[in-house]
Amino acid sequence: MSGEYILVLDEGTTSTRAIVYAVDGTILHLAQAELTQSYPEPGRVEHDASEIWEKTLSCAREVIGEAGGAERIAALGITNQRETVVAWDRTTGEPITRAIVWQDRRTAEACTRLRDAGHEAMLQERTGLVVDPYFSGTKMRWILDNVPAARELGDRLALGTVESWLVWKLTGGLHVTDASNASRTQLLALDGADWDEDLLALFGVPRHALPEVVDTCGVIGTCDTALLGAPIPISGLAGDQQAATIGQHCLKVGETKATFGTGAFILTNMGEKLPRSSHRLLGTVLCQHEGKRTYALEGSIFAAGSLIKWLRDELGVIRTAGESETLARAVPDNGGVLFLPALAGLGAPHWKPDAKGVVTGLTQGSTRAHIVRAAMESMAHQCHDLQAAFAADGAAWTSLRIDGGMSANDWMAQDLADLLGLPVERPADTETTALGAAMLAGVGAGIHATLEDAMTMGSASRRFTPDMDEGSRTARIGLWQAGLRRHIHGLA
Repeated sequence: MSGEYILVLDEGTTSTRAIVYAVDGTILHLAQAELTQSYPEPGRVEHDASEIWEKTLSCAREVIGEAGGAERIAALGITNQRETVVAWDRTTGEPITRAIVWQDRRTAEACTRLRDAGHEAMLQERTGLVVDPYFSGTKMRWILDNVPAARELGDRLALGTVESWLVWKLTGGLHVTDASNASRTQLLALDGADWDEDLLALFGVPRHALPEVVDTCGVIGTCDTALLGAPIPISGLAGDQQAATIGQHCLKVGETKATFGTGAFILTNMGEKLPRSSHRLLGTVLCQHEGKRTYALEGSIFAAGSLIKWLRDELGVIRTAGESETLARAVPDNGGVLFLPALAGLGAPHWKPDAKGVVTGLTQGSTRAHIVRAAMESMAHQCHDLQAAFAADGAAWTSLRIDGGMSANDWMAQDLADLLGLPVERPADTETTALGAAMLAGVGAGIHATLEDAMTMGSASRRFTPDMDEGSRTARIGLWQAGLRRHIHGLA
């Protein structure tokens, strides 16, 4: 091994970042660039894959220069927004259409047809996933049906998630995906080593267009020297939520983390046990090393940081994201206001892709502080719904480790502890997604022997303990559940 640093490319929904880590987890250099969000029609969310590549490369080059050159980089890890699909031409290396982002709902009708045809039970049993536009399989099918170039290219067509796209560009043509991302497509059985032929046939996705499924840690290729200045080994790949689970050191069975980014995602480590849910949770691959898999049970919330962004950019009720905490503290309670944040449908455990956001309980005494507080409270309520589902599936939480940009809000962290009735822990560095990718890359490159050894990378945490009287807690939960029944599930 040459070099002493680990480079991570952290490909989020709203930005791309490149970070150089020391082997003890200290961040040495960071560069970040915002990504353009495109909403061509209601329910559609797109990215420009070329922009993703160009800004990622620019950020990587910037931090490599600050680190003293590519020869000082021992390993590269990539973590990415999951389920987002990129389609490109193998010959030109150029995308043939805009990337379809995980939030996109254009395949809702296709998902309804799959459910009506009776496929959902089989799909959940085999893949761990429910039928929803969230996942990649129907997105790939949509591209094949609606983008003429996808059919015309034939064997030249390449399909993949964002880490596949970046590896292709970095290596000059290596087409791979890691097991954690592959498990989000609905084209891979949870216990299958490769793409499932029956699932490929069901979704109508050709195998030749898909990448090879590889480990989450281990050297899978090297970067083109002409791009970064040295043949840096790519030794860690993982979806962002799996990477955050590892970065939060949830390496033992039962340990649970929640990441509050654009959406919010809760994962519980299930060890080598195949995760099975009877309560609409998801089974997913957490990581794979030398062919051996660790699994997780997952609950997905579609609107978290995106809700705060919407309050700021579309409604104008806050000027900055940080103002949400100030306003939440400015009133003693929600004043009877309920905010159901179904801006992109509702995720687990409800899975209502067509649900719309609702604000109720407004009076002349309602202020923007009440509305913002109710929006903030919806984070804890959605997590409480998931807490009940996890417990019913035999994965009860004993504590919760939180991270992501939104978790820096002390009011929200305390509200989570209060409503869940659990201690909530938050590391000093809340950007644990990139840290998890660094841990995986370090193990993959032999810098650390195991992920347990790599736990020296990380920071101390702050602990929030429950401090809400039971009457207030019960009243809030009752208001939330009544709102769900009436406005989401159509019940009296």
